[in-house]
Amino acid sequence: MNTTAHSTVPGTVPPSGRRSPATGADSAGPDTAGTALHATGVHRQFGSGAGAVRAVNGVDLQIQRGEIVALLGPNGAGKTTFLDLVLGFTAPTSGSLTVLGMPPRQAVFEGRVGAVLQTGGLLSDLTVKETMSMVAACQPRHIPVGTALERAGAAQIASRKVRKCSGGEQQRLRFALALLTEPDLLLLDEPTAGMDVRARKEFWETMQAEAERGRTVVFATHFLQEASDFADRIVLMRAGRKVVDGPVDEVLDTGHRTVSCVWDGPGTPEEAAVKLGLPDAVAHQNGRVRFTAQDTDRLAGFLLSAGLAHDLTIAAASLDEVFLDLTADDATEGTLT
Repeated sequence: MNTTAHSTVPGTVPPSGRRSPATGADSAGPDTAGTALHATGVHRQFGSGAGAVRAVNGVDLQIQRGEIVALLGPNGAGKTTFLDLVLGFTAPTSGSLTVLGMPPRQAVFEGRVGAVLQTGGLLSDLTVKETMSMVAACQPRHIPVGTALERAGAAQIASRKVRKCSGGEQQRLRFALALLTEPDLLLLDEPTAGMDVRARKEFWETMQAEAERGRTVVFATHFLQEASDFADRIVLMRAGRKVVDGPVDEVLDTGHRTVSCVWDGPGTPEEAAVKLGLPDAVAHQNGRVRFTAQDTDRLAGFLLSAGLAHDLTIAAASLDEVFLDLTADDATEGTLT
């Protein structure tokens, strides 16, 4: 499948009426008024009967224009299938889904959605610039090829054959292709797959510049630190369902914090934990005792006022820990408030 959501496939060239003539898109930039994505009870089932697979299972989600949203979940959570629905590659089995106030395929057809996917049809014998020019020729309205390459950080590889590009460079080419029509919504599926640490850093710096233009960005990633650093909001999926949805700081706050201390007694840490209603929250490591709790301030106050411990250290849960907690089998769906 092509790596731009908007028409590198013959026969799907978008007849856009929203762009200004000649080579440029609207000087006003992305439209940030209203809702970028609205999903209500969306299901996508493959197969039927006992062997049916519910890849997306009743997702309700609303994303406002201008938001930056990270879509997280373990393998098989339904992230890629949900993005395919948003791109119009497949249709929901049931439920309703609109993109920029219209059916997904229409939004894609008009060039208002751009995508950077993990893989896709790059022709290895073309140069980067030739690839851009070929795709641009399919678009009735687009920004200059050189501008798209520059903004994607790919101008320096314009004359390079695609087959000579590294995985990270090919992702930058896909990003440049996605920018050609100045889309209002960018969808990224594991956009930094195959990139080294430096390339990932440079990619997100470039993406941050696009977000500052007011573009809506939705990205799926396995690099949890990327979600923490770049997103305003995190949506976690598990088994096709939305597990939790909220601002990054609030998602992190759902994790259990720890209090590490040197135990003085009397009694044992386990006895103290039982008194506090934390019977399974004690661990011993390197001569220190570690308690796990949601309200660590209350726990620390109790330990100090009772003279049970000294040298206390309080630590927040990492995003990795929160991710594991929220995608566990007993996690429930919710929206943070």
